Formats: sequence, C-alpha cells, structure tokens
Amino acid sequence: MPKDRAPTRIQKKNRAAILEAALNVFSAHGFRGATVDQIAAEAGLSKPNLLYYFPSKEAIHTELLSGLLDTWLAPLHDLDANGDPMEEILAYIRRKLQMSQELPRESRLFANELVQGAPRIHDALSNDLKTLVDEKVTILTGWMDQGKITRVHPYHLVFSIWALTQHYADFDVQVRAILGNEDPFEGAETFVDTLYRKLLSP
Repeated sequence: MPKDRAPTRIQKKNRAAILEAALNVFSAHGFRGATVDQIAAEAGLSKPNLLYYFPSKEAIHTELLSGLLDTWLAPLHDLDANGDPMEEILAYIRRKLQMSQELPRESRLFANELVQGAPRIHDALSNDLKTLVDEKVTILTGWMDQGKITRVHPYHLVFSIWALTQHYADFDVQVRAILGNEDPFEGAETFVDTLYRKLLSP
C-alpha cells in the first residue's frame, strides 16, 4: 500500500480485515500451509486487492508476528522485583493462562513459527526475549538467595510456566477432546496455583 499519504477509513478497515483473516488462516494451517488465496477469501477481498496492502504472504506473517511478540512479552515485563515473590510469580502464571484463553490463535501462530525454527523471529528471540528472561531470572535467583522461594533452576521454572499455560491454547483440540464439556480454564488456574505454591514455598 502506498505510504506517501495517510490511509483512508476503508484502507484501515481492509488492512485490519486482512490481518484478522491471516491470523485465522496461519493459526490453523501454519505459515507453509497458508496461502494468499485463503487469506483473501477469509477477508472477503480479491487476491489483487489484498496484494495492494501486503506484497506477499511473508509480509502479512511478519506484520502479525512483530505485534504478537510485544503482546507475548508484556506479562513477563510485569514481574516486579519489589513485589511479593509468590504473588508475583502466580500473577504471571494467571496472565499467561488468560492469554491462552483469550488469544488462542495468537498462541498457535507463535507456536507454529517456533516449530518451523523461528525463521522470521529468531533474532528477536535471541535478543529481546533472551534479554528479558535473563533479567527476570536475576530477580528469581535473588528471591531464592533470600530464602523467599525454594531454590529451583530459574530458567526451567520459566520454561515450565510457558509449557503449562500455553499448552491450553496450542493443544486446545486435545485438551477439549479429553475434558468434553468441561471448561479447561476453570480447573487450570486452581491446579497451577496449587502446583507452584507447593513447589516454591520455602
């Protein structure tokens, strides 16, 4: 889309429709399985119209991922060194569960990118994500040194939180097939709260 003038209301609407449609298609089929034709059909636009806004499938995918990474890192940014250690960790877990419940397509989009080797966000993982995790691991280690939480491997603690919370979005079909009509998130928060309180209570 030309960038020499501000987009019109219709252009903003169409761009948003493309990104919303692409989120559906990419989260369902992954980057490799998705096509521009599928995205255009989902958005209710012709393929040439879609390509006016984004020159390629790659451009759409990159746009989605760039916004998603900021969203994904936000809960970890909120982990406060000055807060109560147990409550800070549990609040982080609850935020991650909430994201799995409210943003399942985004979670699957992110997971699909990682499964493919993260070709479009590898630099961000190696820099932005690693820097943030290193910073929060320093906080966790400090709490352990002060005897405020049990000493465990801090990086694997973070990995376990990701695994336990994002599972509900990334493997939603499997979870719901097993639980049937039971809402998986009703039991999930109670379970992870109990698990981490027992694991980390000094």
